[in-house]
Amino acid sequence: MATQPRTLLSPHEYLARERDAEHKSEYVDGEVVAMAGASYVHNLITANVVGALWGRLRGTPCAVVPSDLKVKASAKLYYPDVTVVCGEPLFLDDKQDVVLNPTLIVEVLSEATKNFDRGEKFMRYRLLESLQDYILVAQDETHVEHFRRDRELWVLAETRDSADRLVIASIGCELPLTEVYDRVAQARARAQPKNR
Repeated sequence: MATQPRTLLSPHEYLARERDAEHKSEYVDGEVVAMAGASYVHNLITANVVGALWGRLRGTPCAVVPSDLKVKASAKLYYPDVTVVCGEPLFLDDKQDVVLNPTLIVEVLSEATKNFDRGEKFMRYRLLESLQDYILVAQDETHVEHFRRDRELWVLAETRDSADRLVIASIGCELPLTEVYDRVAQARARAQPKNR
């Protein structure tokens, strides 16, 4: 059986479609990859991180934005869960919906995305000269992986201790895990099936 040829889009064609689309999709190697909806816990963690960073970054040259801003990494266009840009943001074009110079990216892991977020996506993000920190936050347990750029190397600090604080030198702040995981245990408990 013959397979149908794949129709690849240019980044420009993808952006023209994406900007009018009802649902978010990422752009990977010329293909449009639909994004699944995120769970309540995923969104809660994302909101917690944005809220905690917003308060700490007020009055600094750094700004935090949630998941509707795309980041261009190599020939890919991704929607990180949380992005911090320090200094003047550089955009792909005048629509200002694709940033080129993130300082920090946070991804909240799900069962479906964790291998991609740790693997190919991080490989692409590492090519961004501006990126100094990449933080992966598990949603099904307390577990944070913090990758920090140290010249040409990436150094991993990992914790499962809810009393820990992430030290993020590139943006000049600390992020307590108690704030990252605020109300998450209760949300997880509500999501568990009830025994009858």
